[in-house]
Amino acid sequence: MIERLDGMERMVFAEEHEDFREVVARFYREEIVPEYAAWEAAGAPPRDFWRRAGELGLLGLQIPEEYGGSGAETFLLNVILTEECQAAGVALGGLRVHTDICMPYFLRYCTEEQRKRWMPRLVSGEAVAALAMSEPGAGSDVKSLTTRAVREGDHYVVNGAKTFISNGSSADLVITAVRTGAEGTREGISLLVIEADTPGFHRGRNLPKLGLKAQDLTELSFTDVRVPAENLLGEEGRGFEYLTANLAQERLSIAVNSQAAAAQALRTTLDYVRERKAFGTTVGAFQNTKFELAACATEVEAGQALLDRALLLHEQGRLTGHDAAKVKLYCTELQGRVVDRCLQLHGGYGYMLEYPITRAYADARVSRIYAGSSEVMKVIIAKSMGL
Repeated sequence: MIERLDGMERMVFAEEHEDFREVVARFYREEIVPEYAAWEAAGAPPRDFWRRAGELGLLGLQIPEEYGGSGAETFLLNVILTEECQAAGVALGGLRVHTDICMPYFLRYCTEEQRKRWMPRLVSGEAVAALAMSEPGAGSDVKSLTTRAVREGDHYVVNGAKTFISNGSSADLVITAVRTGAEGTREGISLLVIEADTPGFHRGRNLPKLGLKAQDLTELSFTDVRVPAENLLGEEGRGFEYLTANLAQERLSIAVNSQAAAAQALRTTLDYVRERKAFGTTVGAFQNTKFELAACATEVEAGQALLDRALLLHEQGRLTGHDAAKVKLYCTELQGRVVDRCLQLHGGYGYMLEYPITRAYADARVSRIYAGSSEVMKVIIAKSMGL
């Protein structure tokens, strides 16, 4: 469970949230931390992890009870999942992809038949979800995607490729952005749920990357994949609209993770400088250490205030896309600054992978890139300012 820094009181959570936090913290501490090194070596959590998370009720927090979920009408439980993950010193981005990014699509756009078919499996951990949007030639520029789905009778025939897909190696249900209309248009994009056992669906290699070693990142390809028309999510041609509608929560989820990671880096470093000795005293006794960590603590506090304000707006359904971009920009850049300064205070040990701060440094770098880079966030913010 998160050890409090000497900071301002947060006004976001109620007592029932803290009860949930204790359950989550115990799960991470007792069932994840002892196995985490093996997951990093394997490049992904085992399937058993998803089953255990499902049994604890962590995968279907907002899913209605009739489909096996908890029916919660709050995103704050998801926030706790992320905060306690960072507090435990583990990075489980695939869990956030499943709960924070993919689940809203199933909630908002599934027909009743689709809900009955997919939701119980997603809630129990029998099925893992992924979102396949990025392509080798189209990252943030979604309207340039080329994976095409052609309607043939009661099926769509899909051809194309996706890359940088989190949960790609383990996903059973892949929400796939495809082109069903004219090239280069927003109106020509649709979403299909492609089941991984469909002939012609191929998983590529698990992409080697700088950090996030326990989160798989995979290339996917589609060769004449016949997808039943009843797997269309929502209406044909409205995929771009659906993707845009969920971006605020997706970027907020990343901001939560980055903010929690920065706070954990500060906690880890405080413990280190209190114990580490140099020149006859602790590293924490040096004025430079005090000044650096005081500055980090202030930045973390500022980021928390911004994030918590955004969370309250999101709970009220009032968080705009450009405000989510501000939070994502600030908190991910904050994560980079704080983790870098904390690593510096570890000296040479900060470069050794056995230390949590080193892994945190490697994990932090992608936060300023995925779900829209810092530069893309600035474009969105500037546009909202009339520029």
